[in-house]
Amino acid sequence: MSTPIIIEKTKSSPEIILDKDNSKFKIAGRSIVEDPNEFYSPIYKWLEEYIKSPLDTTEFVFDLEYFNSSSARQIMEIIMLLEKIIATGKKVKVLWMYEEEDEMSKERGDEIKLVSKLDFEIVEYPAEDF
Repeated sequence: MSTPIIIEKTKSSPEIILDKDNSKFKIAGRSIVEDPNEFYSPIYKWLEEYIKSPLDTTEFVFDLEYFNSSSARQIMEIIMLLEKIIATGKKVKVLWMYEEEDEMSKERGDEIKLVSKLDFEIVEYPAEDF
C-alpha cells in the first residue's frame, strides 16, 4: 500500500489525510487551489491504489467550508473513485460535514448525495464562536 498522504491546509488548499493504516480519510478546509488538476492528481493516484485493496469499511470525511467550481469537479472525481470500492464488496460511508447555518455547504452535500451511490450522511456541527 502507498505511503499515507498528509497535506496541511493553507488559505487556498484543504487538509488532506489519506491514511489506510489508521483508517483516516479526510478532506477539510478551503479548496480554491490555482491548479486543481495538479493538486488533486496525487490523491487520485493514491485512491486508485487503495481501491485494489480497501479496508472492509472506508469512512471518508468531507469537511469543506468552501470550494470553487473547479474544485467541485475534483470532489466528484473522488466520489466516483470511492464508488469503485463498492464493486470490491467493501463498504464506503461518506460523512459530509457542514457548519450550522451554512446552507450552501449543506446544499452541495445534498446535490452530491443525490447522484452518489455511496452511503452518504450529511452532518451539521455547531458554528465556532470567534
